Amino acid sequence: MPPSAVEKVELAKAYRLLNHGPTVLVSSAHGARRNVMAAAWCMPLDFDPPKLLVVIDKSTFTRELIEASGEFTINVPTQAQRALTVAVGSDSGRAQDKFAELHITTFAGDAVAAPLIDGCVAWLECRVVPETHNQSRYDLFIGEVVAARADSRVFSAGRWHFGPEHDALRTIHHVAGGAFFVTGPMTDGGAG
Repeated sequence: MPPSAVEKVELAKAYRLLNHGPTVLVSSAHGARRNVMAAAWCMPLDFDPPKLLVVIDKSTFTRELIEASGEFTINVPTQAQRALTVAVGSDSGRAQDKFAELHITTFAGDAVAAPLIDGCVAWLECRVVPETHNQSRYDLFIGEVVAARADSRVFSAGRWHFGPEHDALRTIHHVAGGAFFVTGPMTDGGAG
């Protein structure tokens, strides 16, 4: 069951969940198997229908499940989930169930079978847009966003609003070698 502070995000504004460049957790499922991995290369692509891009290496178990099922979820982790993000990005799920090993709790989405990860601040459910050339040559997957939701404590009315009372919910941005930046204070973008 999703956390109580979660509300659906209209698909026309779903791109805003990724526009600030957070590291994401990509989850996938096919049959009885499921997996999750970290990805730093994920971005919005289109508005109508909403689409995103994510790079998923050929060698990953996540990719194997995505290719078999044709769907995946993008979960936006928080500062409080840095260690989890590093852990799911460090080991393969081919020989172990990362969800069980790392005590990851999940909840079901509205449109795809891949699990949504509890504790994140945004979730995008995606169906693969087949582009075999991009997938095989560049490891680049296009996902059509078919459902989206966010934690209303930090995202509502189509905007992020990270305040000091929710520092643990700030998103993370991978820079290299397990190091991250954390989303900082918001500015209004006015002339100055």
